[in-house]
Amino acid sequence: MSLELATRVDEVFKTQGIRVVLTAPQAPRMNAIMERWVGSVRREILDRILVINAAHLRTVLAEYEAHFSEHRPHRALDQASPLRALPEPIDADITVTRRDRLGGLLHKYSQVA
Repeated sequence: MSLELATRVDEVFKTQGIRVVLTAPQAPRMNAIMERWVGSVRREILDRILVINAAHLRTVLAEYEAHFSEHRPHRALDQASPLRALPEPIDADITVTRRDRLGGLLHKYSQVA
């Protein structure tokens, strides 16, 4: 992206009251982490759902954020969620239920007592 275009984009954000935060050149991973999260949002949600308006987008993103942080397994965390550790394994027969979120795009699985 050219510097002139980037400046114009920044001005559009500023007119809407959005604070522009630049990534530090000394911290290249900062941008990579956000790019990965945005990519996950696009692949898992935005490419599969029709967003009607800004309020609907905020609702969808809030639901995805909760799913991402509380329920979605992460390989780097040994399939745990960032805000919830995995329970200890048990050797009993378990019944698992699935609750659909966002019209079936996301699924929340839980054990039945």
